[in-house]
Amino acid sequence: MPFHAQPGELPVLIEAKSAGDFTNTNKRRKEEAAKNAQLRDTYGDAVSYILFLCGYFDTGYLGYEAAEGIDWVWEHRIDDLAELGL
Repeated sequence: MPFHAQPGELPVLIEAKSAGDFTNTNKRRKEEAAKNAQLRDTYGDAVSYILFLCGYFDTGYLGYEAAEGIDWVWEHRIDDLAELGL
């Protein structure tokens, strides 16, 4: 939960993703988009779903996720979670 969350607010949902090469990430990028759409259909636009990325993710993958409204934090920049109030 964000530090300043109000009662009844949804938690920030973080999915950890690790990739040893670029091949599998491009095969799986639609999974995150579908999950994000399902979360928004169920809980509304107030849901906060981000990816915690470790490994190899190219601009094609990142662009696809961004176009779907999904943000990410790199494992080597974990302090970026502070921008989400975490």
